[in-house]
Order: sequence, then structure tokens, then C-alpha cells
Amino acid sequence: MIDQIYRKAVLTVSGQKFVENIVRKQGWGLAQRFVAGEEAEGAIAAVKELAADGITGNLDLLGEFVASPEKANEFAEKVLHLLDAAHDAGIQPYASIKLSAVGQGQTVDGQAGDRQDLGLTNARRIVGKAKEYGGFICLDMEDHPRVDQTLSQFRTLAGEFGTQHVGTVLQSYLYRTEDDRNSLDDLSPNLRIVKGAYLEPESVAMPSKADVDASYRKLVYAHMKAGNYTNVGTHDDSIIEDVKRFALAHGIEKDAYEFQMLYGVRRDLQKELAAAGYRVRAYIPYGRDWYPYFSRRIAERPANVLFILKGMLKG
Repeated sequence: MIDQIYRKAVLTVSGQKFVENIVRKQGWGLAQRFVAGEEAEGAIAAVKELAADGITGNLDLLGEFVASPEKANEFAEKVLHLLDAAHDAGIQPYASIKLSAVGQGQTVDGQAGDRQDLGLTNARRIVGKAKEYGGFICLDMEDHPRVDQTLSQFRTLAGEFGTQHVGTVLQSYLYRTEDDRNSLDDLSPNLRIVKGAYLEPESVAMPSKADVDASYRKLVYAHMKAGNYTNVGTHDDSIIEDVKRFALAHGIEKDAYEFQMLYGVRRDLQKELAAAGYRVRAYIPYGRDWYPYFSRRIAERPANVLFILKGMLKG
């Protein structure tokens, strides 16, 4: 409950415009712990640096809730540029996108004269480009009102491009997620399991950390046991150890799952797992729209707040 109160307080404060203005003015140098620059080149350089330690990357151009078709198409073009740049740098593209950033919920005229969701239209372009390069796109999950549409569009894209080129994310703090995971089993989907970072009402999300953690383990174990590729998105040492033991006990090979962690968080643990032969992937965000992402990272752990305060006090 204390964790929930802390996270709610941080997200509420960070949502105040005057706080955002202060952090944007003084906090970029500190944000670089979690964000790999403002342009694609910085993110690609981060992938190459991590590769030296046996860690792969998941590139993410920051941005969400785009308000106009023009901005959504502009964002989609930037993601396509990212995929081209990664390919040109000799990197098999692996990237995450938020469907709201490429137009989810906005309708446009289709070629047949019908109305189509712009997010799905742009996602088709992006996943198609990734497939061309042998890459992968993960459809990030956002706040709870978008879950149904995101899962529906994931199902559509998986049918068109294959689950080896597109996956999505499930959040363990939502009460509905166990049913959502079960409903996707027919696809043998590649899923990233996370706890959830949005400020959600208690009517849809578990307020207790213990319940969220229990739900997390249950989701990961069920997905692994079903024979689906599982991305274990956590920095929690106890969960990581439990997943390793579960995989060993059930004869699940190390190439059937991977640990995914955030860029700049628990770098020591990332290196340790990679050195032990586990697949490790760092989620590497970049871009100028870094503040919402930065705020959610601060809300996740009190230690992150201490890091920021120390940095700001140093000037």
C-alpha cells in the first residue's frame, strides 16, 4: 500500500505543469540515465555499446497520445527511419511502439473508401518494414481504456505478419490480464509481461504490491508453460530467481525466454545474467518527448527519486 501511495503521489506531482517545466529545464542531464539521447543515432549507439556485454536492445521512440493525423504520420515516419537506420548500422531492428503515438483511435479514409483506424494503418507500415529486415515490433500496452483495441489490433497484425515479427505487452496489475493472456494462446504469441506503470483506478488495477507480484509470477509461468516465448520485464531479484527456478524445474530452455530491463536500471544485473547465458534485452527509449517516460520511471522506485535529487542538488 505504501508503494501505491508513493507512486500515486509522484505521478500526481509530475503531472503539474510547473513541475514539468522545472524538470524539463534542469533534468535532461539526469534523464540521460534512462533515455539514450534525443535522436535515433544515440539509441543505436546504445545498442552497440550493450552488445559488447552480450545484451540486445529494444528501441523505443518516446511519444504517446498524438492528437492529429498529421502528427501521427510524422511519428510513424520517424519510426520507419529508425528501422532503416538500425538496419544500415548492421542491427536487426527490434523496436517498441505505442499505437496511440501512430494514430490509434483516429479514423481516416481507407483505399476502399471505408473508415480505418490510423494506428493500425501506420502499424502495418512499421511491422511490414521490420519484417523486411527480419526484425520485430512490440506493441506497447498503455492505460486500461486502450487494452481492448490494442489486443484486437495485435491479433490482426499477428495474422498478417506472424508472431515472429510482432508481439505485445500485458500488465500484471490489471485484474483482467489473466483472461487476456489465456485468450491469446491460440496465437502462440511473443509477449512481454510487466507489472504496469500507469496510474489506474483501483476498480481495474490491483492496489497491493503483493497481489501485483503474485499476478506477475502467475502470468509468466503460464505463458512459459504454454510453450510461448516470454519476455520477463522486471528488475525484481526475487522474481528473476523464481523464473530461473521455474524454467529449470519444467525443462524450459534459456532460449525460450528472456529478461527485459530498462536502459540505465540495474546494469550490474543485466551484465550478470548475460554472462550466465541468459538472454537479456534492454528497453532503450530515446526522443525529445522524454518527460512522461521519465516521470513513470521515478514513480516506480524511491531510489530513482534519490538519484534525481542528488543530481539536481549538484547543479
